[in-house]
Amino acid sequence: MTKRIFLSLLLFLLIPSCVPAAPTVDSATPKASTPEQWWSNAVFYEIFVRSYNDSNGDGIGDFNGITQKLDYLDELGISAIWLMPIFPSPSYHGYDVTDYYAVNPQYGTMYDFKNLVAEAHKRDIRIIIDLVINHTSDKHPWFKEAKKDPSSPYRDWYIWNDTDPNYVGPWGERVWHSTTSGFYYGIFEAFMPDLNYKNPAVTAEMKKVAAFWLKDIGVDGFRLDAAKHLIEDGAKQENTEATHLWYQNEFYPTYKAINPEAMSVGELFGDGFNTIAQYIKNDQFDLAFNFQLANSFIKSANSSKAGYLASTLVTSEKAIPDHQYASFLTNHDQERVMSQLGGDANKAKLAAFLLLTSPGTPFIYYGEEIGMQGKKPDENIRLPMQWSSDTNAGFTTGRPWRAPAGDYVYVNVEAQSDAPDSLLEHYRALIRLRNHYSTLQTSDLTPLKSSNPSIYTALRVDENGAFMVLANLSNEPITEYNITLGDVGLAESTTGVETIFGTGQAKSPEGSGEASQKYKPFESLNPYAMYVLKFNPK
Repeated sequence: MTKRIFLSLLLFLLIPSCVPAAPTVDSATPKASTPEQWWSNAVFYEIFVRSYNDSNGDGIGDFNGITQKLDYLDELGISAIWLMPIFPSPSYHGYDVTDYYAVNPQYGTMYDFKNLVAEAHKRDIRIIIDLVINHTSDKHPWFKEAKKDPSSPYRDWYIWNDTDPNYVGPWGERVWHSTTSGFYYGIFEAFMPDLNYKNPAVTAEMKKVAAFWLKDIGVDGFRLDAAKHLIEDGAKQENTEATHLWYQNEFYPTYKAINPEAMSVGELFGDGFNTIAQYIKNDQFDLAFNFQLANSFIKSANSSKAGYLASTLVTSEKAIPDHQYASFLTNHDQERVMSQLGGDANKAKLAAFLLLTSPGTPFIYYGEEIGMQGKKPDENIRLPMQWSSDTNAGFTTGRPWRAPAGDYVYVNVEAQSDAPDSLLEHYRALIRLRNHYSTLQTSDLTPLKSSNPSIYTALRVDENGAFMVLANLSNEPITEYNITLGDVGLAESTTGVETIFGTGQAKSPEGSGEASQKYKPFESLNPYAMYVLKFNPK
């Protein structure tokens, strides 16, 4: 079937349009993904519990504080939450765990956490937790016993050597750490000793951990930290065959047997599309973070050039099956997107637009939706959420664990709510649009060519509709341009085009044959103009 005929058939099935500001349900509701793949239609929100909302005035964010803000997240359009580590830990960040079956008492009780899960589920919001299984804290009872007594059964739960193997890690870091009882392996820090998954007892224990959180507590899945470093093969310390096989044969079947709707998303920082695809195609994770795509969103917004993003999207589409990757702008390990964009709100809106109109499952880092800034060190990219201009940004009535950023007086949720041109309302509108139209969630994407390199444009098409995504990435108006539609038959198959995001009514493609391949929906594209156009069928 030619692309022209295929698109014509799809356009015949197009659904009626809706008011863009507040979409209503069409009489022909778009087909949702199967329950087992709910994440394909979701919009995730990453939360650092310590910094989100403090309910008891001790200066530390907590589970009850998040529960208090669930209505805010529901209004934003969020359908799933990723919580950074919630386990007991000696560190502020929690990535060195001392107990896999408990919660950090600074965040509340297990009852508080269960209540958060229950209240989120009432709002059809799912919760996944950061599962840190590559390593533990050196304060974990397992490691303390292993270090103290070489004959302990926990000795083999970690990786030991009598002498220093004398090789370094992927970033040139020291990975073998000395004690009075030998050298142990820890790829990240001396206080984070790696677990030994060549020991079946460790695998069995982590299966129990997964079962506990899924069955007893009721979470909906896991974000797997440092996923590619799980099992080493000598000096090869990432993406080893043993690592792939462990996820495929041990972990994935375990959590799917417990709950077929449970999901996992893997962190594969620095890896390319083919590596991501290997984890997805072979049933090791349900999703993996697409760091290259995240880079391209920011690069395009910063450079005013569309070509890099289009190329990255095409490569992602070809390599990773069914868009099973997590898309995002930044996370807790990276300088915040607003800082990378020089504090430019227009560029921040562009980056959000590119993220939320592209394939993949989008993840939003808390505060991104209001333009919070932050540069390294890590504590400064994990500052308290800015809720209002009140003391301590409305985060706490006590002394905050870390002072909010100085711009909270005017960069906050309260100031931006119901302000038509605010970044927060921009996010709300985009998420509302994405949630309403399944085509914008799960369809393929076809980049279109433009005569101007600052124009980004693409088609999102499936059996539920055909949509054009269009943006002027520059700070200058563009009047001389055209878009090459190619042999897609839009002019012959449509009665009109409706602007469902953006200001102004788009023109319809006109003519047939060669003439129909050039399209100019607007006489002029304002600086940073963003549009989603819906093509209506004959």
